[in-house]
Amino acid sequence: MISSILLLAAVGLFAGIFGAVFGIGGGMIVTPVMTIGLGLDIKYAIGASVIAVIATSSGASIAYLKDDMLNLRVAMFLEIATTIGAIFGAILTGVLPAKILYVLFGLLLIFSSWNMLRKMRAGHESYRNTKPDGLSTKLKLNGSYHDQATNQDIDYQVANVPGGFAMMLGAGLASGLLGIGSGAFKVIAMDTIMKMPLKPSSATSNLMMGVTAAASATVYFFNGSIKPEIAAPLAIGILVGATIGSRIMQHLQAKLLRQIFVPILFLIGLQMFLKGFGVSFG
Repeated sequence: MISSILLLAAVGLFAGIFGAVFGIGGGMIVTPVMTIGLGLDIKYAIGASVIAVIATSSGASIAYLKDDMLNLRVAMFLEIATTIGAIFGAILTGVLPAKILYVLFGLLLIFSSWNMLRKMRAGHESYRNTKPDGLSTKLKLNGSYHDQATNQDIDYQVANVPGGFAMMLGAGLASGLLGIGSGAFKVIAMDTIMKMPLKPSSATSNLMMGVTAAASATVYFFNGSIKPEIAAPLAIGILVGATIGSRIMQHLQAKLLRQIFVPILFLIGLQMFLKGFGVSFG
């Protein structure tokens, strides 16, 4: 019993660190580890994954808010799109074929990973040459943060707000239709489309994922998918890991962060694409 608790806490610790650094939640680690590594039923693994996302968001967002890394205005604005998309996704469940959606969203993530790789090879961050659009200025979405890796205060402008909003509608739709986390889509919307730096994009994504996951947690709780004996030690490990991860991310160079994130994004996209053809990894 004690060994199981310690194992779950260790899994949570790793998932929390990973999720906080890259803004994609700990669910992508928790679900395969629980199903493949521990032989847990997929129903309970998904329930644990929801708790993982909420715990990662809670642990990381507190640190990111304290350090002004998180853009709260962008988070609240884009959360409107995610929520609307998730509602429509839930309504359309069973109407649209999930396999086609997995293929389309998988291709989008694969393309986005290539686009981020191209940007990385160009040797500069796009936010340096970004001009804000009228909507971002009107909504006061532009921000600044202190980069501890370079010891610089960085001001950035937010561009293409309608494009980012549309991307978040798609992310919410994917969450509602397919029951997946959409952290990767959130980071893409802010980093690639809205031209925000990767660090505040990741930090802001962490907050948004928690809000989205909290909405579905009630459903999973009442249908019996969330087991306290699994969720509790996992959440404790994740909270500690997310706090550590938020500290680590502050000291990572943006280029290194992108070098690690691009292959992760590609693997998530490839997994979704193959799942559309019936190939599953968990």
